[in-house]
Amino acid sequence: MVLFLFILAAVIVVFAAVQLNKYGDVISEKSSLSGAMVGGLLIAGATSLPELTTSLTAVYIDNPDIAVGNMLGSNVFNLLILASVDLFYRKRRAFNQLHSKDQTPSIIAGILFTSFVVVAILWVQVPSIFNIGLEMYLLVIGYIFVLKMFEGNPASQTEEIKPESKTLQITLKKAVTNFVVFAVIVFAAGSVLSITGDRLAEISGMNSSFVGSVLIAASTSLPELVTVVVAFRMANYSMAAGSILGSNLFNLMLLVVTDAFYREEAILKGTDPTMIWTALLGVLMMIVMLYIVKRQKKQSGFSYAWPSIVIILMYLVLSYMTF
Repeated sequence: MVLFLFILAAVIVVFAAVQLNKYGDVISEKSSLSGAMVGGLLIAGATSLPELTTSLTAVYIDNPDIAVGNMLGSNVFNLLILASVDLFYRKRRAFNQLHSKDQTPSIIAGILFTSFVVVAILWVQVPSIFNIGLEMYLLVIGYIFVLKMFEGNPASQTEEIKPESKTLQITLKKAVTNFVVFAVIVFAAGSVLSITGDRLAEISGMNSSFVGSVLIAASTSLPELVTVVVAFRMANYSMAAGSILGSNLFNLMLLVVTDAFYREEAILKGTDPTMIWTALLGVLMMIVMLYIVKRQKKQSGFSYAWPSIVIILMYLVLSYMTF
């Protein structure tokens, strides 16, 4: 019964998050919030709401492993999505068409921010302020800096996927109402996902780190899969990469929110040491992504595909280790 509820909650989260993305797009198009930065934050918030609600519920039931594992696991699963879709559409050689100057800042920021998390997990005595780890303050400062950098460099902003004609016919009032409704659904389903995930780990003997960083993270990241597939089908490869990299940075900011709600201590101090492997995997995956966008020569065949294969294999190995 617990497994059934877990799967049902995952399905509902995916469906509701896709709808949030759809109606969030309409709101950003038809309201005064249509600026590129605010619109981007709205869509990012919509697709990342499952991660937030799931992690906050995990904090409420005092399971920091699921809370942190969900955020870090979602980031590595997002990169797995990008590599897997690229491998599926390998004949298009999509990564050859990415512009280094567009993607490099997000990748480097992701490497640095995740490295802060790695250090905080390893350094047990990392200082905390108001029970929030020092690394979280660094994440916020770094994220603000990245936003300012993108704001001052319009060329680096990825092109948004325009809604279908049917979407354009939706009124602003209906879009706002439906957005709120599906946000509530995501909140409820995400809470069930955390509670059943915690129970699943308890009755099955599975590590909470595995449940959070693999099972729940995969469930809450499926909306990103839809976004990437749509972008690839539209041959908008910059959008595909940008949405994943941007979502990963946003998820790290949600980790800050999660730490703020976890009042016992800095949340990374309460996580299982095995969480370090998920964080390190995120760093390694992004280093591979940095190589992909930085390589000068256009590749083909196996020489093109091997970085995506490496990312997929690294994820499979990590999943086995945490299990």
